[in-house]
Amino acid sequence: MIAHLTGTLSDKQLQRIVIDVGGVGYDVNVPLSTFYGIGDIGSQVSLRIHTHVTDDAIRLFGFATPLEQQLFEWLISISRIGPKVALSVLSGIEPADLVKAIRASDLGRLTSIPGVGRKNAERLVIELKDRVNKLTAGTTELVPSSGDDVRDDLLSALANLGYQRAAAERAVERAFAKVTTREFEPLLREVLKALVR
Repeated sequence: MIAHLTGTLSDKQLQRIVIDVGGVGYDVNVPLSTFYGIGDIGSQVSLRIHTHVTDDAIRLFGFATPLEQQLFEWLISISRIGPKVALSVLSGIEPADLVKAIRASDLGRLTSIPGVGRKNAERLVIELKDRVNKLTAGTTELVPSSGDDVRDDLLSALANLGYQRAAAERAVERAFAKVTTREFEPLLREVLKALVR
């Protein structure tokens, strides 16, 4: 089983990348949270890998963080949730926000994820609540996103501009880390610059 890949990013399409490791190209499926953070073609990439083996295929799924991989593996352990749906879930919500929604049994937030209906949302809470409650609360990846009004306003503005939620959340978090002010306009400018790159 392949557990980790480090190499050069040789191809990048939505939710699918190719990593060149010593002249061998590995086709890897990734959630949007990983996709937007790995850089451009030609850059060095290092990802954690889940190797998914079925009767007719061997597929690789790559993750930037241990939390993403852990959530993916928990998701695919749930009845009627396969790798495709698990990848959609992780592409539709940031990992820390998914943990938060499951802990709070927030069915409204979970059903807002593309591909997750009410039954799947209920299944996520029932199957994963105990597991996510055991995650270390002090892990930086589990620190909830800033809940202030400015952050919510930024996400609302980006949604109105047509940006996907996961990409918008990542850009907003980067802007909060980079810009010292908490005023809406300077933060929005920083977020838009990051998203246009």
